[in-house]
Amino acid sequence: MKNKPQPKVLAVTHTERITPNMQRITLQGDALSHFPQDCEGSYIKLLFNQSGSTQLESVSEEDKPILRTYTIRRYDSQACTIEVDFVRHESNDLQSGFAARWAIKAQPGDTISIVGPGSISNLNTDADWFFMAADMTALPALSAKIRTLPEDAKGYAVISVLSSSDIQPLHAPAGMELIWLTEGHPLAEAVRELKWQDGTAAVWCACEFDSMRALRQYFRNEKEVERENIYISSYWKNGISEDGHKVIKRDDAESNQ
Repeated sequence: MKNKPQPKVLAVTHTERITPNMQRITLQGDALSHFPQDCEGSYIKLLFNQSGSTQLESVSEEDKPILRTYTIRRYDSQACTIEVDFVRHESNDLQSGFAARWAIKAQPGDTISIVGPGSISNLNTDADWFFMAADMTALPALSAKIRTLPEDAKGYAVISVLSSSDIQPLHAPAGMELIWLTEGHPLAEAVRELKWQDGTAAVWCACEFDSMRALRQYFRNEKEVERENIYISSYWKNGISEDGHKVIKRDDAESNQ
């Protein structure tokens, strides 16, 4: 039986509110020196106890830590650091708000345990053009993925944020048109309004579950993009905790194989 990966304890070295609704945390630890160089855009799991603390001594073998999934936005192998962005939101649901509450209050010197990184889905960079779409939870992943596109890449990156103040600078090829959505403009609607370009498209999309299904219908069924040219994933579902979303996501994947 394959051994489970051991958690890595990392320390907060920097925390910054980069936009009104996004907090950026820099984490450091010697264990990060073993991360693959191409881990930007892949996910890690943050570990919490049942009350939302990062202290895991009280977690029994039966309970196990509570996991919350986030994206590595930047990786510095020399400094042994990663940057992780958190959407700032207040939640009355103690279970769903663990990571956001921790990120808002985190200070340099605080520690947190992680496991990962997870695998990363490659984009077909030989495609004629690219269509990327994300909401704010997937903005860190999109910002990492768009940096890997060829310099001459063309296409769209449609990004939904909570307010115009949450728009961030992205390092993107000049041919990629960045379209920022604010004030509740539905992501799937905005994607459909754009002119479909000629040639083979490669699609990268990550967002809320219901938006993901609408976009999957559009890209896969209406535009008939080949499955190997599509990465599409839901990062959350409105009104559902991460644990509940994981079950829904698994069931959806099984019914759409």
